[in-house]
Amino acid sequence: MSLKQRGGPLAGVRVLELTKVWAGPETGKQLAFLGAEVIKVESEGSLDVTRFYGVDDINQAPGFQSVNPQKLSCQINMKSPEGMGLLKRLIAECDIVVENLRPGAMKRLGLDYAALKALREDVILVSMGMYGNDGPLANQTGYAPCFVALGGLSGLVGYAGETPQGMNVRYADSTFGTAAAFAALVALNHRKRTGEGQFIDVSAVEAMTSMIGDSFMDYSLNGRIAACDGNAHAEMAPHGVYRCSGNDWIAISAANDAQWGTLAGLLGLGDNARFATLADRKANENALDALITDWTRSQDAKALAEKLQGAGVPAAKSANSVDLIADEHFWGREFYPMTVDGAGNAKPIIGPSWRMTGGAEITDGAPSLGEHNAYVFGEILGIDDAERERLVAEGVTR
Repeated sequence: MSLKQRGGPLAGVRVLELTKVWAGPETGKQLAFLGAEVIKVESEGSLDVTRFYGVDDINQAPGFQSVNPQKLSCQINMKSPEGMGLLKRLIAECDIVVENLRPGAMKRLGLDYAALKALREDVILVSMGMYGNDGPLANQTGYAPCFVALGGLSGLVGYAGETPQGMNVRYADSTFGTAAAFAALVALNHRKRTGEGQFIDVSAVEAMTSMIGDSFMDYSLNGRIAACDGNAHAEMAPHGVYRCSGNDWIAISAANDAQWGTLAGLLGLGDNARFATLADRKANENALDALITDWTRSQDAKALAEKLQGAGVPAAKSANSVDLIADEHFWGREFYPMTVDGAGNAKPIIGPSWRMTGGAEITDGAPSLGEHNAYVFGEILGIDDAERERLVAEGVTR
């Protein structure tokens, strides 16, 4: 039974989310955006910490709201034996369980994969940890700054000849969460074909490393250690971000000789032999970047980007948060769907990065704590009103 039929390819799939902060909730969010019914379990004594960030009202915290739309919330005290009994009953009604608890926590709670299979034979468990569940480092825990550094990305972000400046930590959690969501989809497809559930062990560090596989392969095959190279690209020149008027910047690249020819004409470099071929441009890249900067420095970034795009040259104004929110392209493609939370507050959210025929409706904001207790305990588990009142009074579902 579903609270609301939203459509989408995962309509009818139920997900139990035992996650906190960002990466785990990101996995649940991606599945919810595909139409799954995602139930987030918390309690007054064990809240998602993002409910505390920025505000006094735990139901209005921006960090929590941004990564938990389209989900349901129920309260179960997992420190209570009766609460654990309820949780196990709920797991038996779910297709997927997603967890990013501390290493070993699921086993200590009696919720490892073998225990979950005893509750539901075809269950899919998605377990998310810094190093995964086995190996010499499996007991270590960490957050996004650890993931992105240990995965190798931070060491590649910076300018040539300088100390690495590091990757924005937000990339780590969202990428890790998306990788886990993709793995869950693969497992669902496997179950559809075979009837078998799966245990998915997702390592944050390995997810980050997969983003720079070319660098690792280059070292494995050629012994070369990748170094910071600013915005340079091995197969494109120019490929950089250039200062414009005010405090704005513009990204410009030329992926082939035709695009370079158009850009060279605008720059007045059409006959300059130093930049005739890609090899020439790479050999003289610093000089080329300096010439482009001289050209862009006095120009309006947005107007120049439109001019270059119109001529067939890849370009875009480097966007800040206000630019992104005001972008007509995003609004025109419904990237910011309007949602309504349980208190009746309407607000836009960042929606899915895809569009599809038959996609899920995105209508609900992030849930208030315990907003869907009656549905979860009453309709899914069949607990009557009197018993639900007792569970609240005794702190089992509070």
